[in-house]
Amino acid sequence: MIEEITVRQAVPDDASVITEFNLLMAKETEDKILDAQVAHQGVENLLSDSTKGLYYVAEYRGTIVGQLMITYEWSDWRNGTFWWIQSVFVREEFRRHGIYRTLHEHVLRIARENPDVCGIRLYVDGANTRAKQTYERLGMTKSDYQFYEIDFVLGKDH
Repeated sequence: MIEEITVRQAVPDDASVITEFNLLMAKETEDKILDAQVAHQGVENLLSDSTKGLYYVAEYRGTIVGQLMITYEWSDWRNGTFWWIQSVFVREEFRRHGIYRTLHEHVLRIARENPDVCGIRLYVDGANTRAKQTYERLGMTKSDYQFYEIDFVLGKDH
């Protein structure tokens, strides 16, 4: 584990590196090539409107080496908001050094301090065994829910 990692909420100046990470993640995890301009606009929109979500970045010696995004889901059953962890990415050369754990623990601490947050969730590709093991080691449990979607932008026809 690298001891010199700091985590902070992302700012608009981080948009280019977050976009780069998102492009790399889409290719690596889903073999998708994203439109870089659209992805960059999406990052900028979120960074300028915290009602859409938040990005957190992990830095090592002033360089961003990892990220995750939080989006929100209202739960009427719990009268609270779930934070969804998305857009997880750690630079390849920094993997297996506790970067994601540091990001995860930072977000978990903030979520627990917020009385409006009722829990955290994420989804993971079924074939991503290493990620699933990581999430389980961090205390997350597999849900009984399955994920369905209709994707108007990156659907099967793209």
